[in-house]
Amino acid sequence: MASLEELQSEIDALKARNKKVEADKAWETSWTRKGLVLVLTYGVMLLVFWTTGIGNPFVNAIVPSTGFFLSTLSIPVVKKWWLKIN
Repeated sequence: MASLEELQSEIDALKARNKKVEADKAWETSWTRKGLVLVLTYGVMLLVFWTTGIGNPFVNAIVPSTGFFLSTLSIPVVKKWWLKIN
């Protein structure tokens, strides 16, 4: 049988793990992350379009960046629906 100290240690480890999981979840759903993804996607697409010689790279980079950003907004809705049916 586990001692009280071992049980307390396990409880503390579980609490620490839960705190980390909650922080990770908060980051995944934060507007800071979504905004950062939007800016980085725009920057990468701008660089790709500019180096490949595609015309109007500053405007054309908006389309894939916006599409990716919108997909981050719709995923929680799909996830909620999926969890409900499964």
